[in-house]
Amino acid sequence: MAADYRSCRASCYAVLLTCLQLAQAFYIPGWSIKSYSEGEAIPLFVNKVYSDNTQLQYAYSELPFVCPPSGRPRPGTGLISGSNIALNLGEVLRGDRIMVSDYELEMGKDEEIRYLCSQTVDKVGLKRAVDVVKNGYIAEWIVDNLPGATSFVTVDKSRKYYASGFKMGYEEPSFDNGQPRHFLNNHVTLVIRYHKAPGRAGQHGKKVIVGFEVYPKSIEAENRDASGLPADIRNIGHGLELTVARNTTNSTLTRDSSSYMVEVVDESTEDATITIPYTYSVYFREDDKIEWGSRWDLYFVNQEESSKIHWFAIINSVIISGLLTAVVAVIFTRTIRGDLKNYKDGGAEELRLGRRGKGLTSPRRSAEKGGLLDQVDGDGALGADDAASDDELPPEDITGWKLVHGDVFRTPPYGHLLAPLVGSGMQLVFMAVGLLLLSCIGVLNPSFRGGFVSVGVTLFIIAGAFSGYFSARVYRTFGGSNWQHNAVVTAILFPGLLFATIFILNLFVWAQASSTAIPLGTLFALGTLWLFIQLPLVYVGSWYGYVKKGVYNHPIKATAIPRQIPQQAWYSRSVQAALIAGLIPFAVIFTELLFVFQSLWSDKSGYYYVFGFLAVVSTILILAVMETTIIAVYIQLCSENYHWWWQSFFLGGSSSLWIFAYCVYYYFNILHITGFVSTMLFFAYSFLACLVYGLLTGTIGFLTAYAFVRRIYGAIKVD
Repeated sequence: MAADYRSCRASCYAVLLTCLQLAQAFYIPGWSIKSYSEGEAIPLFVNKVYSDNTQLQYAYSELPFVCPPSGRPRPGTGLISGSNIALNLGEVLRGDRIMVSDYELEMGKDEEIRYLCSQTVDKVGLKRAVDVVKNGYIAEWIVDNLPGATSFVTVDKSRKYYASGFKMGYEEPSFDNGQPRHFLNNHVTLVIRYHKAPGRAGQHGKKVIVGFEVYPKSIEAENRDASGLPADIRNIGHGLELTVARNTTNSTLTRDSSSYMVEVVDESTEDATITIPYTYSVYFREDDKIEWGSRWDLYFVNQEESSKIHWFAIINSVIISGLLTAVVAVIFTRTIRGDLKNYKDGGAEELRLGRRGKGLTSPRRSAEKGGLLDQVDGDGALGADDAASDDELPPEDITGWKLVHGDVFRTPPYGHLLAPLVGSGMQLVFMAVGLLLLSCIGVLNPSFRGGFVSVGVTLFIIAGAFSGYFSARVYRTFGGSNWQHNAVVTAILFPGLLFATIFILNLFVWAQASSTAIPLGTLFALGTLWLFIQLPLVYVGSWYGYVKKGVYNHPIKATAIPRQIPQQAWYSRSVQAALIAGLIPFAVIFTELLFVFQSLWSDKSGYYYVFGFLAVVSTILILAVMETTIIAVYIQLCSENYHWWWQSFFLGGSSSLWIFAYCVYYYFNILHITGFVSTMLFFAYSFLACLVYGLLTGTIGFLTAYAFVRRIYGAIKVD
């Protein structure tokens, strides 16, 4: 047994050290390696197009100006062109729409140029193509579970790195009038990097893919042979401009003074069309420097280059947290202990004068049985005979926070609403901790496409039991009697708000025919998961918390008449205190937020994968929220304000207000989002993210303040 214990402890230490070392974007590969024989068919999947300038994504295969799928079987792959690939929940929610393409790739076989199709586009399709190019849309293709990437080099030109996706086109000003001209990339050069497969597969001549690069090019529609191929792929004079030339003639050919041969049509003609030919090239290049298990590293080089900034963020967070810890230590070791000592000395003096002999009870007996956790979850309580009243306390020794001892545990107003919020917050805490742990150990990695969202939804649903448990216990502590109603409110409050908001947003996204829209079937599936899994789990957790565990017992009972609260200083008032307290946790995570925002909003083609840094900063953030809440609640109690229940929740979650304010700043100063729907999506998603963060940190602040208050008031006793 001792050996097993030591082995388990060593394993835990190893996991902890691994999490700290994951700051260098550690990656654990998938379970199986796909190897290809010489000449074996390699399927290419098209996914979606997205832009940093808008929140609307579109399925690549549904664009009206690209080659439609032919429906031909793909020999050697068991796939049919145009067939959809089954997606998990996370892929659907992130807007993926993966389809088998007509691009033909065979391992080791180079194709200098190959014709794909010619797509005739009407004026509506042409306008759509111009919008895609103008908004800087990027296409995502997939080969062997690797997204097609554009290759770059670092600033010092010492390392190569990838940016996922490739541009659909480009914009440049006209030489004549300076007006923007839009060119569509209708040719792609695909570079597949490979090396010898490991193990027996490599001994049989098989290869594994370690890189997938896409280099787009715009080639004019003219000067092509009968098969649709340009005369010289290496010498292209003009690109394919997306325009309908102004001319009174109809369906004639002319050469623009600064461009290429285009089809001239009357712009007012309804059936005006333009034909776009598509071609591609394929090259296979052996690369022995990249191992299959580290093939994703090139996507993270840019993040690794910023590791110094991450370490600066951690050092900044540690300094702030250290200062808060020092303040909390002073509160506990000097201020509170000094007050308690003076109180005990005064009580002892009263006893020596004979007050005990007159039949008076001792001023205070402690209900403390153990440590900080016992103060929250313990069952030690004073009975009615043990609790002292105000007139039994030595008046000359009662000052500051001790003055409100008879009101500090008074049931707060709207406690029936605070309990479900605390339950929902604990549900989010469980989900967030689970996601961070799984990301740190590599279970959630880029090869698990959509895994972060899928696992997050799963953890959220499972955590319904924790939500019900904590909500029910807090609800009963506040004197609630209808726990079934509280369970239903807990199960509906946050998920209902989230679902209703997403459904309303979906109506706008559906109208734009965007792949970001969640299908009705997926919405129905999410509703089914909530109704048949989460709701029962919340109910079971509520029953166990309310019936089996019962109330959180308090060391002091509330008096019958509430004490009048004196005028508060400006910094102790609810709004000001929350804003000041929220600024400190925001300062802890501000630097890391820059990278999170860049990954979510500014650079959707990238992957945020420095979860080691995020885990460390999140841990410091939790400590900062706890310590800030303790300090603010202590100041509030010293001001004789005993309404700390709701205030502690707001203090813990108040940094979400600063984060939302930073979202507004980021939108107006960093992003280039255009359009009403995209703007609405940005602020709606930002609001939901800040709401999740606020519930999570608010719950941490509430439970911390609860433990703190029970601790200090339970310590009032006479030896």
